[in-house]
Amino acid sequence: MAIPVALIQMDLAFGDPEANRQRAEALIRVAASRGARWVVLPELWTTAYDLPRLGEIADEGDQPTGPLLSRLARELGIAIFGSVAERRPEGFFNTLRVFGPDGSLAAVYDKIHLVPMLDEPRYLAPGRSPALARVDGVTVGLLICYDLRFPELSRGYALAGAQVLVVPAQWPAVRRHHWRTLAIARAIENQCYLLGCNRAGAGGGTRFDGGSLVVDPWGEVLAEGGPAEEILYAEIDPARVAAVRAEVPVFRDRRPEAYRFEGLA
Repeated sequence: MAIPVALIQMDLAFGDPEANRQRAEALIRVAASRGARWVVLPELWTTAYDLPRLGEIADEGDQPTGPLLSRLARELGIAIFGSVAERRPEGFFNTLRVFGPDGSLAAVYDKIHLVPMLDEPRYLAPGRSPALARVDGVTVGLLICYDLRFPELSRGYALAGAQVLVVPAQWPAVRRHHWRTLAIARAIENQCYLLGCNRAGAGGGTRFDGGSLVVDPWGEVLAEGGPAEEILYAEIDPARVAAVRAEVPVFRDRRPEAYRFEGLA
């Protein structure tokens, strides 16, 4: 059964969580009214990259953003994905929470690979493990932005059964061609859908150029955004994943026992 999805390519208010929560709620309601079952928000969508002020503007644990998204998911009957800055006893994390259509928490993922070009390692603690979500009977692997550059993580998700990769991002315009190329590559090599939701606009001296996209397991781009704020719509069909994997049986033909590099260097 096809699942209607929406990517909310927001232009974020720098360091203004309340304004961003209000804007996101309005856009989520628009997406749901147009039939979206899954809605994806960008990376750090409540704060943007105002990392020096995390002590003032980050969520305290999942508060207050978690309950907001849970309520919207339950009210609208949709799943919601998106990452925010959270403060926990161990430090600040870039955290992706997934809420199912009943409002329940389906998964929590902390960004593993912190991007040095945006000074994340100075302000954030890295995640220590991947996370899968089960939404509408579909297995979803969770990544955040820079994680897309590390193929081991995406392949691990595929080997664990992921049919879809969801990637909230704040990918700078200067490297937009990497974003698009890597998103398509991850979908092709893992024969799965990829939902990549980037932000629009600028903040903290960095321009973000949108370009959110939905890619199918064959590497075809089903929807792609321009540089401005917009909502992208597409449909994904989990049965397509099995069909592509049967047509080109990459996972059957893997030979991990032969992938040994000791002594080659």
